[in-house]
Amino acid sequence: MKKYILALDQGTTSSRAILFDHQGRICGSAAQEFPQHFPQPGWVEHDPNEIWNSQLTVARKVLHDNHVDGGQILAIGIANQRETTVVWDRKSGEPIAPAIVWQDRRTADTCEALRADGKAKKITDITGLELDAYFSATKLKWLLDHVPGARERARHGALAFGTIDSWLTYKLTGRHVTDVSNAARTMLFNIHLMRWDHDLLQLFDIPEEMLPQVVSSSEEVGHTRAALFGAEIPVAGIAGDQQAATFGQACLKPGMVKNTYGTGCFMMMHLGRHPVASHNRLLTTVGWRVDGATDYLLEGSVFMGGATVQWLRDGLGIIQQSGDVEALAASVPDNGGVFMVPAFVGLGAPHWDPYARGALVGLSRGSNRGHIARAALEAIAYQSAELMAAMQKDVEASHRDIPLTEVRADGGAARNDLLMQFQADLLGVPVVRPTVTETTALGAAYLAGLAVGYWETQEEIAAQWSCDRRFEPAMSADRRAELLGQWGRAVERSRGWDTAR
Repeated sequence: MKKYILALDQGTTSSRAILFDHQGRICGSAAQEFPQHFPQPGWVEHDPNEIWNSQLTVARKVLHDNHVDGGQILAIGIANQRETTVVWDRKSGEPIAPAIVWQDRRTADTCEALRADGKAKKITDITGLELDAYFSATKLKWLLDHVPGARERARHGALAFGTIDSWLTYKLTGRHVTDVSNAARTMLFNIHLMRWDHDLLQLFDIPEEMLPQVVSSSEEVGHTRAALFGAEIPVAGIAGDQQAATFGQACLKPGMVKNTYGTGCFMMMHLGRHPVASHNRLLTTVGWRVDGATDYLLEGSVFMGGATVQWLRDGLGIIQQSGDVEALAASVPDNGGVFMVPAFVGLGAPHWDPYARGALVGLSRGSNRGHIARAALEAIAYQSAELMAAMQKDVEASHRDIPLTEVRADGGAARNDLLMQFQADLLGVPVVRPTVTETTALGAAYLAGLAVGYWETQEEIAAQWSCDRRFEPAMSADRRAELLGQWGRAVERSRGWDTAR
């Protein structure tokens, strides 16, 4: 019987399950959205049980629909939305509160207080991360501070903390683990010593007893309960979604870059086996650990990518489906001088301004729905161009010869040809879309498959990558500079807005 790897791609707005064969081809997929909860301005929550139920449902559905039984699955790989924070009771297995999502800004003031106390540099030196509410540490501290009795229960080992990979692995296998790529996103993990950092645990007042065991990204960590899929299947690959996408894009050598156009946008540059400290407010993070070797990445994060298009659909109602945005944006020849800064939850790299808010500038009586749609799409590309500029500065400062020759694009919005062409124009280098755009799931599958011998080497994996379309830059340097200058002016008008009185 044919054998497969099952990838569970647990994202911010939906859960997916995809079957991959030995050639890295998609043999079946299922997806399901789950509710988003916004109890207060700046707060974003998920119900961990809704996440689990949606993920289990699509995993069973993809097996059922493709007439595959559990015995045909050699391994499961997990890719997950990162930083989202879950705390559950070890005895009952039930969450003690809603999950605090990576987009949530409720702990921005906590971060500002720590910055004022001079803690930012130490945190960055240890973790490679910016001191920001984006990461798990302040979210976990908030839960321990606000759920009655939580910190005391945690000290006695009664509570477990995890990011979504930990939560899913626990529900699948009963084990409490996280891989190095997800641990590196908590703001509690020393990326140089590859362990939880005692000084940071003390700083955030987090009991070590509640932390998961840190494992490699490619190893068997447990087996699913037979009742779930009719067989005990090894969970053998775990990586945060952006690290998984980088692996799935076969960006396995220094200098290779991928950009994922999902809910947010995440640009990753492979650094090799040695981290590079950022001087331009990017993140130095663990990519993956395979066969005892750790690869590092340089990352820039945009909080609102495809979520900007969702806002056009759900907030403004100017499109019926997210896929309609390309035709609407193409209905006008250019943006008509309209710029959108989608800082709905603040600005990520390289600004890290939690108090920025969304702005729509340059409107005139001639502006219409098409201009707004185009401005929204172009905003995704402008934000990514800022990340690339910061990366190039960091690489130059490191005196390492890491040439940039192309950007490999993936994620839902990578299917948008207008966006991809504009992105190539802004970057001045080709943007390449792979044949398989579900690279997050593919990366999780590859990591799991390597652990069980389905694929033998990373070189074998790299050989499977293929190009669907290559977008060559066609914009003049002068026009590029003009547009980026106007974008910079628009960004300045959005910054610090939430503190203005």
